[in-house]
Amino acid sequence: MAHEKIIAELNKRRLAASQMGGEKKLFKRRESGDLNAEERLTLLVDQDSFMELGLLGASGVFDKDVDKTPRDGKIVGFGQINGRDVGVAINDFTTKGASTSATNSKKMGYIRKTCTERGIPFIHVGESTGARLPDAMGSKGMGQLLGNDVTQFTRTRETPWAAAALNSSFGSSAWLCCISDFAVMKKGAIMSVSSPRLVSMAIGEEVNLEELGGWRLHAEQTGLIDQFVNTDQDAMEALRHFLSYMPSHNGELSPEITVPEGSNQNQEQLLEILPEKRTQVYNMKAIINIIFDNESFLELKQRFGKSLVVGLARLKGKTVGIIANNPIVGGGALSADACKKAIDFTVMCDSFNVPIIRLMDTPGFVVGTEAEKRGAPGWIMNFMNATCLTTVPSITVLVRKAYGRAYVAMGGGAHNDAMVAWPMAEVSFMDPVFATDIVHSKRPGDEGFDEALSDIQKDLEVWDMARIFSAHDVIKPQETRTFLIRMLDIQRRRRTNGIGQHLMRTWPTSY
Repeated sequence: MAHEKIIAELNKRRLAASQMGGEKKLFKRRESGDLNAEERLTLLVDQDSFMELGLLGASGVFDKDVDKTPRDGKIVGFGQINGRDVGVAINDFTTKGASTSATNSKKMGYIRKTCTERGIPFIHVGESTGARLPDAMGSKGMGQLLGNDVTQFTRTRETPWAAAALNSSFGSSAWLCCISDFAVMKKGAIMSVSSPRLVSMAIGEEVNLEELGGWRLHAEQTGLIDQFVNTDQDAMEALRHFLSYMPSHNGELSPEITVPEGSNQNQEQLLEILPEKRTQVYNMKAIINIIFDNESFLELKQRFGKSLVVGLARLKGKTVGIIANNPIVGGGALSADACKKAIDFTVMCDSFNVPIIRLMDTPGFVVGTEAEKRGAPGWIMNFMNATCLTTVPSITVLVRKAYGRAYVAMGGGAHNDAMVAWPMAEVSFMDPVFATDIVHSKRPGDEGFDEALSDIQKDLEVWDMARIFSAHDVIKPQETRTFLIRMLDIQRRRRTNGIGQHLMRTWPTSY
């Protein structure tokens, strides 16, 4: 009987914890169309795969709050996605706004630590108000809450991290998005350091929610978020989809899948997409969608640094990373934001053994007073440094323009394992129009400009580069897919079997 009584008590406590913030708050969420923490969990992990830890966790500061803090506002544990283990932490906003406390910090810290040590991806689904008050106030509150775990926000990229910002995402929900390899945000959500109320008090004026941390801000100005979705369901699917491209840890390669039907077709269409006139623009994404496996391209930071396209795709079923100039935006010139975007993506690929394919068509870096104010020289050098530190297999394709030091940053010269060019590629230190002005002091419309331009342009074609074996070959555009597949097979045949040295594993995740 004594055992039965104890078991009954356990069942009672488990049931109480599973109620989250109570039916009234859960009903309010249903009315608003927002999923609760358990519903998000169900969509995120494989059915019947989740093992929860810390179910009986609660506030450890005030006894009066114990019954008000089931699970202490966070569901943590281990589940599976597509049959692979993942560590999960999901905020329960119905319990004190999922505010950060000493107990739930320990819960999340345990999951992250185990994921890092055992080679398991970590996922954080955020919706929170920040630190819990008054628990964190005073020296005792600070001593209990902050600074007790030196690994709390340490990233050495042993395993992939993914995070979501849903609804109000302040404090830890923002921190985890910024420190993760992939972050998804629901449109209408706000992600910022602190709540609008606190910010208003701090600066003495009302703040606009969208300007404080809305999705457009992060899509177009900060670049802190990789993908934007409309619903909670979409966010959970985005997290699952991203992890399908990634290895479980940095000591293995990504999973290989069956090649979608028709992936090798339509290669001749590349000639129709690429304009015959060198000054005419086109959308590089159309090129990407033909060369790589059908419907496999997952673009990241789509509205940030738009003259550069980055994303994950598959080539013959194997994960690759793509860094490509996009001439339809600013002629493909690399802005400071585009450089940031390239650095972030290069670091992730190299850290998790994802080969990099670079498609180059750029007139160089964006210059001018605004570029200098945005720290362009520093970002250019960081971009070049990241390219030089890349240790996973990388292949550069000179699609069309390759000018100046942007040629180096985009993997030109010796900064690759193989470099090939399409026959229409042109390579030089500077755009020929600008060079004509500098060398001959003639601009378009001036008498003699066309003759001077022809003199500058005569050595741009790629044949001389191929002759001295600076380009390893010149290939037809429609041969690119076959070449990339075969060359990546060769480059993976290293002693490391495609596993990188991870020289950038401690590079900051946000800038």
